[in-house]
Amino acid sequence: MKFQVIAVTVRSITVERINNDYYESTPCRVYLNDQLIRESALNVISVFGLDPDTEYDLRLAGEDGEASVSFRTEKETILLDVHSFGAKGDGEKDDTKAIQAAIACCPVGGTVHFPKGTYLTSSIFAKSGINLWLDQGAELLGSTDRSSYPILPGIVRSQYDNSAEENFGSWEGNPLDCFAAVMSAVGVENLRIFGEGTLNGNADQGDWWQNPKVKRGSWRPRLLFLNRCRNVTVQGITVKNSPSWTVHPYYSDQLRFLNLTIQNPYNSPNTDGFDPESCTDVLLLGTKISVGDDCIAIKSGKLYMATAHHKVSEGIEIRNCSLEKGHGSVTIGSEIAGGVRQVHVSHCRFIGTDRGVRIKTRRGRGETSVLTDLVFENIEMKDVKMPVTVNMHYYCDPDGHSSYVQSQEPAPVDYRTPAVGTITLRNAKISGVSSSLVCACGLPESPVKKISLQNIRAEYCPAAERTPAVPVMMDGFDPVSGESLWLKNVSALSAEDIEIHGEDVSDPVFIGDVKAELKDVFINEKRI
Repeated sequence: MKFQVIAVTVRSITVERINNDYYESTPCRVYLNDQLIRESALNVISVFGLDPDTEYDLRLAGEDGEASVSFRTEKETILLDVHSFGAKGDGEKDDTKAIQAAIACCPVGGTVHFPKGTYLTSSIFAKSGINLWLDQGAELLGSTDRSSYPILPGIVRSQYDNSAEENFGSWEGNPLDCFAAVMSAVGVENLRIFGEGTLNGNADQGDWWQNPKVKRGSWRPRLLFLNRCRNVTVQGITVKNSPSWTVHPYYSDQLRFLNLTIQNPYNSPNTDGFDPESCTDVLLLGTKISVGDDCIAIKSGKLYMATAHHKVSEGIEIRNCSLEKGHGSVTIGSEIAGGVRQVHVSHCRFIGTDRGVRIKTRRGRGETSVLTDLVFENIEMKDVKMPVTVNMHYYCDPDGHSSYVQSQEPAPVDYRTPAVGTITLRNAKISGVSSSLVCACGLPESPVKKISLQNIRAEYCPAAERTPAVPVMMDGFDPVSGESLWLKNVSALSAEDIEIHGEDVSDPVFIGDVKAELKDVFINEKRI
């Protein structure tokens, strides 16, 4: 057995088993100072409740051998119990002020502790240099009274310099007023949020999901919102029932999200699980997501933010995660005007989502909207209807069905024209395909540069069990079933060592000038 240490805080550690499995493996025993504390089959394991500034030995033992490491927890200046500041934790009294007082009083290096209990809150704001410890059985429960939430203004301009502005609120890629999240951090550095507790947006008990596209007072809040933050670790907690996007890092850097559980009902509107927007150096590890929209959606804003505050989303690593239900497993877009590059997704499983790898953009995202160096490898997909889709005619926004967005004729290449570069899927085991394996539609004036497929085994579900579906959300695309590879306006396709099995599976369809290099590609034993 091999494992590596990912993070050590004042009271916790996270390690990752190094193997070829997806999210979980054979069970192993976890020993702390030679005492068995539990068994776990997860590839990413966290241990909580440690003492600060203390030496420990951690050992994992299983069928594949054993390995150990010695480590020392970080120092802690003080431990503050929120009850000491007046919090009740009874689920009835509003504990917002008491919690905020504890955070305000906590010195750098200190920890604000939430013991077991239900803490009714509206918006909590974290600050730099502290730890927030949600202990086992602790739940921060969002208020259902929208009037109790402060509003983050989208843009605040300087009274002295007309060109200077600050952006606080955000809604679907634009700098718009929105209610503050249940937990927010703005301009914060060196923050740790950890434990076995829960951040519950309580949206299933309120009216956040009613008329979700109607602005009432302000736009709906996130559940965890990090705006212009740096060096933040979120570890172990459960995050559920979000009013809108669940975990939303925004214009932030050096972020670690470890062993989270992100849950929203399958029919909850726009409740993406994890949406890093204009962020760099991001690690999402060992996380299980099941939500009502895209499990993961990597973004970089719409045209205004890309022009006035341009920042590429890049250096994003997603590993050993289980992405279940939802519309897309890992989505790039569609609010993507700043561009995305260097995304690496590996050792993940996609289960029961509509789409697996989902790229979506459109005319109007702009010339800085370049999506490239997107690598997906060592992936297991089960019951994913459409494993790979690339759509450059995505019909979002008020003008989404306009001729400018939807026309199949070449448009002038200008400041509004987006681009999609290289997309790679390799070492993938796929079962339960119904609609299409790969469906990609680029722009005639800006074709997808290259799609690379390598070492893929795909099995379609029986023809009688398939429901025809539209792989890419664009006008004029009819539902399909049993499609293999369908490419339009793609400059190059490289496919090697591909096996596709299933009844009534079509031969590949290439529309336009597609330079296709096929090597050892088989559909039901027939070489293509």
